[in-house]
Amino acid sequence: MTAPLEVTDASAAADPEAALQGVSKKAIQGRSLGQIAWMRLKRDRVAMAGGAVIVILILTAISAVFVDRMFGWIHPNLPHQDLIDGATLAPKGFFGGMSADHPLGIEPLSGRDILQRVFAGSWISLLIAFLATMVSVLIGTVMGIISGYFGGWVDSTISRLMDIFLAFPLLVFAIALAGMLNTFNINGEGVRISVLIFIIGFFNWPYIGRIIRGQTLSLREREFIDASRSLGARGPYILFKELLPNLMAPILVYATLLIPTNILFEAALSFLGVGIQPPTATWGGMISEAVSYYTLPHFMLWPGLAIFITVLAFNLFGDGLRDALDPRSR
Repeated sequence: MTAPLEVTDASAAADPEAALQGVSKKAIQGRSLGQIAWMRLKRDRVAMAGGAVIVILILTAISAVFVDRMFGWIHPNLPHQDLIDGATLAPKGFFGGMSADHPLGIEPLSGRDILQRVFAGSWISLLIAFLATMVSVLIGTVMGIISGYFGGWVDSTISRLMDIFLAFPLLVFAIALAGMLNTFNINGEGVRISVLIFIIGFFNWPYIGRIIRGQTLSLREREFIDASRSLGARGPYILFKELLPNLMAPILVYATLLIPTNILFEAALSFLGVGIQPPTATWGGMISEAVSYYTLPHFMLWPGLAIFITVLAFNLFGDGLRDALDPRSR
Protein backbone atom coordinates (compact mmCIF):
# COMPACT_ATOMS: atom_id res chain seq x y z
CA MET A 1 0.00 0.00 0.00
CA THR A 2 1.37 3.36 -0.91
CA ALA A 3 1.96 5.91 1.77
CA PRO A 4 -0.36 8.94 1.87
CA LEU A 5 0.99 12.11 0.39
CA GLU A 6 2.23 14.63 2.91
CA VAL A 7 0.72 18.08 2.70
CA THR A 8 3.45 20.66 2.94
CA ASP A 9 3.22 24.41 3.25
CA ALA A 10 4.15 24.77 -0.42
CA SER A 11 1.15 22.70 -1.53
CA ALA A 12 -1.29 24.43 0.78
CA ALA A 13 -4.12 26.42 -0.72
CA ALA A 14 -3.06 29.93 -1.63
CA ASP A 15 -4.55 32.79 0.28
CA PRO A 16 -7.05 34.67 -1.97
CA GLU A 17 -5.89 38.02 -0.65
CA ALA A 18 -2.28 37.10 -1.38
CA ALA A 19 -3.19 36.23 -4.96
CA LEU A 20 -4.53 39.74 -5.48
CA GLN A 21 -1.47 41.47 -4.11
CA GLY A 22 0.07 43.83 -6.63
CA VAL A 23 -3.13 44.15 -8.62
CA SER A 24 -4.55 47.66 -8.59
CA LYS A 25 -8.18 48.13 -7.62
CA LYS A 26 -8.86 50.08 -10.81
CA ALA A 27 -7.85 47.08 -12.95
CA ILE A 28 -10.57 44.87 -11.51
CA GLN A 29 -13.38 47.39 -11.47
CA GLY A 30 -16.54 46.25 -13.21
CA ARG A 31 -17.86 48.02 -16.29
CA SER A 32 -21.45 48.61 -17.29
CA LEU A 33 -22.84 47.53 -20.65
CA GLY A 34 -22.78 51.14 -21.80
CA GLN A 35 -19.09 51.49 -20.90
CA ILE A 36 -18.24 48.26 -22.73
CA ALA A 37 -20.15 49.44 -25.81
CA TRP A 38 -18.37 52.79 -25.70
CA MET A 39 -14.98 51.04 -25.53
CA ARG A 40 -15.87 48.98 -28.61
CA LEU A 41 -17.14 52.05 -30.44
CA LYS A 42 -13.97 54.03 -29.71
CA ARG A 43 -11.89 51.28 -31.31
CA ASP A 44 -13.88 51.64 -34.54
CA ARG A 45 -12.11 54.56 -36.21
CA VAL A 46 -14.48 54.65 -39.18
CA ALA A 47 -17.53 54.94 -36.92
CA MET A 48 -15.84 57.60 -34.79
CA ALA A 49 -15.00 59.58 -37.93
CA GLY A 50 -18.64 59.37 -38.98
CA GLY A 51 -19.69 60.51 -35.51
CA ALA A 52 -17.31 63.49 -35.68
CA VAL A 53 -18.79 64.51 -39.04
CA ILE A 54 -22.30 64.22 -37.56
CA VAL A 55 -21.34 66.51 -34.67
CA ILE A 56 -19.91 69.05 -37.13
CA LEU A 57 -23.08 68.89 -39.25
CA ILE A 58 -25.31 69.40 -36.21
CA LEU A 59 -23.24 72.37 -35.03
CA THR A 60 -23.36 73.78 -38.57
CA ALA A 61 -27.14 73.45 -38.71
CA ILE A 62 -27.58 75.08 -35.29
CA SER A 63 -25.24 77.94 -36.18
CA ALA A 64 -27.06 78.39 -39.50
CA VAL A 65 -30.31 79.10 -37.62
CA PHE A 66 -28.70 81.84 -35.55
CA VAL A 67 -26.49 83.31 -38.26
CA ASP A 68 -29.16 83.31 -40.97
CA ARG A 69 -32.49 83.59 -39.17
CA MET A 70 -31.70 85.28 -35.88
CA PHE A 71 -29.03 87.78 -36.85
CA GLY A 72 -29.26 87.93 -40.64
CA TRP A 73 -25.49 87.93 -41.07
CA ILE A 74 -25.65 85.92 -44.28
CA HIS A 75 -27.85 86.52 -47.30
CA PRO A 76 -28.56 83.24 -49.16
CA ASN A 77 -31.14 84.90 -51.44
CA LEU A 78 -29.06 87.96 -52.35
CA PRO A 79 -28.45 88.08 -56.15
CA HIS A 80 -25.14 89.10 -57.69
CA GLN A 81 -26.19 90.01 -61.23
CA ASP A 82 -22.89 91.78 -61.91
CA LEU A 83 -21.15 88.38 -61.81
CA ILE A 84 -23.45 86.82 -64.42
CA ASP A 85 -22.62 86.78 -68.12
CA GLY A 86 -25.51 88.51 -69.86
CA ALA A 87 -25.16 86.40 -73.02
CA THR A 88 -24.96 82.91 -71.52
CA LEU A 89 -26.52 83.61 -68.08
CA ALA A 90 -23.62 81.59 -66.63
CA PRO A 91 -21.34 82.83 -63.83
CA LYS A 92 -18.19 84.61 -64.86
CA GLY A 93 -14.83 83.23 -63.88
CA PHE A 94 -13.47 79.80 -62.97
CA PHE A 95 -15.80 76.85 -62.29
CA GLY A 96 -19.02 78.74 -61.65
CA GLY A 97 -17.51 81.97 -60.43
CA MET A 98 -15.38 80.58 -57.58
CA SER A 99 -13.49 83.35 -55.81
CA ALA A 100 -12.46 84.50 -52.36
CA ASP A 101 -15.87 86.10 -51.86
CA HIS A 102 -17.72 83.08 -53.27
CA PRO A 103 -15.66 79.94 -52.49
CA LEU A 104 -18.17 77.52 -54.04
CA GLY A 105 -19.22 79.80 -56.86
CA ILE A 106 -22.62 81.32 -57.59
CA GLU A 107 -25.82 80.10 -59.16
CA PRO A 108 -26.49 80.79 -62.84
CA LEU A 109 -29.14 83.36 -63.75
CA SER A 110 -29.79 84.50 -60.15
CA GLY A 111 -26.18 84.85 -59.00
CA ARG A 112 -26.89 83.70 -55.43
CA ASP A 113 -23.92 82.47 -53.38
CA ILE A 114 -23.92 78.64 -53.28
CA LEU A 115 -21.95 78.34 -50.03
CA GLN A 116 -24.42 80.54 -48.18
CA ARG A 117 -27.38 78.59 -49.57
CA VAL A 118 -25.86 75.21 -48.66
CA PHE A 119 -25.12 76.55 -45.18
CA ALA A 120 -28.59 78.07 -44.77
CA GLY A 121 -30.34 74.94 -46.06
CA SER A 122 -28.55 72.56 -43.70
CA TRP A 123 -30.79 73.21 -40.71
CA ILE A 124 -34.03 72.54 -42.62
CA SER A 125 -32.86 69.20 -44.00
CA LEU A 126 -31.47 68.00 -40.68
CA LEU A 127 -34.42 69.34 -38.65
CA ILE A 128 -36.97 67.51 -40.79
CA ALA A 129 -34.91 64.31 -40.73
CA PHE A 130 -34.39 64.36 -36.95
CA LEU A 131 -37.98 65.22 -36.00
CA ALA A 132 -39.46 62.77 -38.51
CA THR A 133 -37.19 60.05 -37.11
CA MET A 134 -38.30 60.86 -33.56
CA VAL A 135 -41.94 60.54 -34.60
CA SER A 136 -41.31 57.22 -36.37
CA VAL A 137 -39.27 55.80 -33.49
CA LEU A 138 -41.80 56.87 -30.84
CA ILE A 139 -44.85 55.44 -32.63
CA GLY A 140 -43.03 52.34 -33.89
CA THR A 141 -41.55 51.52 -30.48
CA VAL A 142 -44.85 51.83 -28.62
CA MET A 143 -46.82 49.86 -31.20
CA GLY A 144 -44.12 47.22 -31.55
CA ILE A 145 -43.83 46.58 -27.81
CA ILE A 146 -47.59 46.37 -27.35
CA SER A 147 -47.98 44.06 -30.33
CA GLY A 148 -45.16 41.72 -29.34
CA TYR A 149 -45.98 41.53 -25.64
CA PHE A 150 -49.75 41.06 -25.63
CA GLY A 151 -50.04 38.93 -28.80
CA GLY A 152 -53.42 37.52 -29.80
CA TRP A 153 -55.91 39.86 -31.41
CA VAL A 154 -53.84 42.88 -30.37
CA ASP A 155 -50.86 41.57 -32.31
CA SER A 156 -53.01 40.70 -35.30
CA THR A 157 -54.65 44.14 -35.39
CA ILE A 158 -51.39 46.09 -35.12
CA SER A 159 -49.65 43.80 -37.64
CA ARG A 160 -52.40 44.36 -40.20
CA LEU A 161 -52.17 48.10 -39.52
CA MET A 162 -48.45 47.92 -40.25
CA ASP A 163 -49.18 46.14 -43.54
CA ILE A 164 -51.62 48.88 -44.53
CA PHE A 165 -49.09 51.64 -43.83
CA LEU A 166 -46.33 49.77 -45.66
CA ALA A 167 -48.56 49.41 -48.72
CA PHE A 168 -49.60 53.07 -48.64
CA PRO A 169 -48.33 55.10 -51.66
CA LEU A 170 -46.43 57.64 -49.62
CA LEU A 171 -44.97 59.64 -52.49
CA VAL A 172 -48.37 60.00 -54.19
CA PHE A 173 -49.89 61.13 -50.90
CA ALA A 174 -47.14 63.72 -50.44
CA ILE A 175 -47.69 65.12 -53.92
CA ALA A 176 -51.46 65.26 -53.39
CA LEU A 177 -51.09 66.96 -50.00
CA ALA A 178 -48.67 69.51 -51.42
CA GLY A 179 -51.12 70.21 -54.25
CA MET A 180 -53.85 70.80 -51.69
CA LEU A 181 -51.64 73.30 -49.86
CA ASN A 182 -50.98 75.12 -53.12
CA THR A 183 -54.71 75.17 -53.88
CA PHE A 184 -55.49 76.91 -50.59
CA ASN A 185 -52.39 79.11 -50.98
CA ILE A 186 -50.77 77.76 -47.81
CA ASN A 187 -47.07 78.26 -48.44
CA GLY A 188 -45.73 79.19 -45.02
CA GLU A 189 -42.34 77.70 -44.24
CA GLY A 190 -43.43 76.43 -40.81
CA VAL A 191 -46.50 74.76 -42.30
CA ARG A 192 -44.44 73.06 -45.01
CA ILE A 193 -41.90 71.79 -42.47
CA SER A 194 -44.68 70.44 -40.24
CA VAL A 195 -46.36 68.69 -43.18
CA LEU A 196 -43.10 67.04 -44.26
CA ILE A 197 -42.40 65.87 -40.70
CA PHE A 198 -45.91 64.40 -40.53
CA ILE A 199 -45.66 62.65 -43.89
CA ILE A 200 -42.17 61.21 -43.37
CA GLY A 201 -42.52 60.38 -39.68
CA PHE A 202 -46.08 59.14 -39.37
CA PHE A 203 -45.99 56.82 -42.38
CA ASN A 204 -42.57 55.28 -41.70
CA TRP A 205 -43.17 53.92 -38.20
CA PRO A 206 -44.05 50.34 -39.32
CA TYR A 207 -40.44 49.69 -40.32
CA ILE A 208 -39.10 50.09 -36.80
CA GLY A 209 -42.38 48.71 -35.39
CA ARG A 210 -41.72 45.33 -36.99
CA ILE A 211 -38.17 45.22 -35.63
CA ILE A 212 -39.30 46.06 -32.10
CA ARG A 213 -42.15 43.55 -32.31
CA GLY A 214 -39.73 40.77 -33.23
CA GLN A 215 -37.36 41.67 -30.41
CA THR A 216 -40.25 41.83 -27.93
CA LEU A 217 -41.49 38.38 -28.94
CA SER A 218 -38.06 37.03 -27.95
CA LEU A 219 -37.68 39.02 -24.74
CA ARG A 220 -41.13 38.26 -23.32
CA GLU A 221 -40.14 34.59 -22.85
CA ARG A 222 -37.05 35.41 -20.79
CA GLU A 223 -36.70 34.57 -17.10
CA PHE A 224 -36.66 38.17 -15.88
CA ILE A 225 -40.10 38.76 -17.41
CA ASP A 226 -41.46 35.66 -15.67
CA ALA A 227 -39.90 36.89 -12.43
CA SER A 228 -41.63 40.26 -12.81
CA ARG A 229 -44.98 38.57 -13.39
CA SER A 230 -44.50 36.33 -10.36
CA LEU A 231 -43.89 39.41 -8.22
CA GLY A 232 -47.19 40.90 -9.34
CA ALA A 233 -45.94 43.38 -11.97
CA ARG A 234 -48.61 44.56 -14.38
CA GLY A 235 -48.40 45.05 -18.13
CA PRO A 236 -47.41 48.76 -18.26
CA TYR A 237 -44.64 48.22 -15.73
CA ILE A 238 -43.22 45.26 -17.66
CA LEU A 239 -43.49 47.12 -20.96
CA PHE A 240 -41.70 50.30 -19.97
CA LYS A 241 -39.51 49.18 -17.04
CA GLU A 242 -38.40 45.71 -18.12
CA LEU A 243 -38.74 45.45 -21.90
CA LEU A 244 -37.98 49.00 -23.06
CA PRO A 245 -34.50 49.27 -21.44
CA ASN A 246 -33.52 46.01 -23.15
CA LEU A 247 -34.71 47.38 -26.50
CA MET A 248 -32.68 50.60 -26.42
CA ALA A 249 -29.82 49.10 -28.45
CA PRO A 250 -31.90 48.22 -31.57
CA ILE A 251 -33.86 51.47 -31.20
CA LEU A 252 -30.70 53.61 -31.21
CA VAL A 253 -29.14 51.67 -34.07
CA TYR A 254 -32.23 51.83 -36.26
CA ALA A 255 -32.71 55.54 -35.50
CA THR A 256 -29.19 56.35 -36.73
CA LEU A 257 -29.89 54.39 -39.92
CA LEU A 258 -33.33 55.95 -40.40
CA ILE A 259 -32.10 59.55 -40.28
CA PRO A 260 -30.16 59.38 -43.59
CA THR A 261 -33.16 57.72 -45.22
CA ASN A 262 -35.34 60.63 -44.13
CA ILE A 263 -32.75 63.12 -45.39
CA LEU A 264 -32.87 61.51 -48.81
CA PHE A 265 -36.67 61.41 -48.78
CA GLU A 266 -36.91 65.10 -47.87
CA ALA A 267 -34.46 65.91 -50.65
CA ALA A 268 -36.54 63.84 -53.08
CA LEU A 269 -39.73 65.68 -52.11
CA SER A 270 -38.00 69.05 -52.51
CA PHE A 271 -36.59 67.87 -55.83
CA LEU A 272 -40.13 67.08 -57.02
CA GLY A 273 -41.33 70.51 -55.92
CA VAL A 274 -43.60 69.29 -53.09
CA GLY A 275 -41.25 70.16 -50.23
CA ILE A 276 -40.05 73.54 -49.01
CA GLN A 277 -40.83 76.13 -51.64
CA PRO A 278 -38.24 78.53 -53.13
CA PRO A 279 -36.59 80.89 -52.52
CA THR A 280 -35.96 79.13 -49.18
CA ALA A 281 -32.74 77.17 -49.52
CA THR A 282 -32.79 73.39 -49.11
CA TRP A 283 -30.36 70.83 -50.44
CA GLY A 284 -33.01 68.99 -52.44
CA GLY A 285 -34.44 72.23 -53.79
CA MET A 286 -31.02 73.36 -54.97
CA ILE A 287 -30.53 70.10 -56.87
CA SER A 288 -33.97 70.52 -58.41
CA GLU A 289 -33.07 74.00 -59.64
CA ALA A 290 -29.73 72.73 -60.97
CA VAL A 291 -31.35 70.20 -63.31
CA SER A 292 -32.07 72.90 -65.87
CA TYR A 293 -28.37 73.84 -65.98
CA TYR A 294 -26.81 70.48 -66.78
CA THR A 295 -23.89 72.19 -68.52
CA LEU A 296 -22.86 73.81 -65.20
CA PRO A 297 -21.87 70.90 -62.93
CA HIS A 298 -20.85 73.07 -59.98
CA PHE A 299 -24.50 74.04 -59.40
CA MET A 300 -25.50 70.44 -58.60
CA LEU A 301 -22.17 69.29 -57.17
CA TRP A 302 -22.12 71.12 -53.86
CA PRO A 303 -25.65 70.41 -52.53
CA GLY A 304 -25.32 66.83 -53.79
CA LEU A 305 -22.00 66.49 -51.99
CA ALA A 306 -23.57 67.84 -48.78
CA ILE A 307 -26.30 65.17 -48.94
CA PHE A 308 -23.75 62.46 -49.77
CA ILE A 309 -21.45 63.31 -46.85
CA THR A 310 -24.36 63.55 -44.39
CA VAL A 311 -25.91 60.23 -45.40
CA LEU A 312 -22.53 58.47 -45.46
CA ALA A 313 -21.61 59.78 -41.99
CA PHE A 314 -24.86 58.56 -40.44
CA ASN A 315 -24.58 55.16 -42.13
CA LEU A 316 -20.98 54.64 -40.97
CA PHE A 317 -21.81 55.69 -37.43
CA GLY A 318 -24.94 53.52 -37.39
CA ASP A 319 -22.98 50.45 -38.53
CA GLY A 320 -20.33 51.03 -35.89
CA LEU A 321 -22.94 51.58 -33.19
CA ARG A 322 -24.65 48.32 -34.15
CA ASP A 323 -21.38 46.40 -33.86
CA ALA A 324 -20.59 48.04 -30.52
CA LEU A 325 -23.96 47.30 -28.97
CA ASP A 326 -24.24 43.77 -30.39
CA PRO A 327 -20.86 42.24 -31.35
CA ARG A 328 -22.59 38.98 -32.34
CA SER A 329 -24.22 40.81 -35.29
CA ARG A 330 -20.85 40.99 -37.11
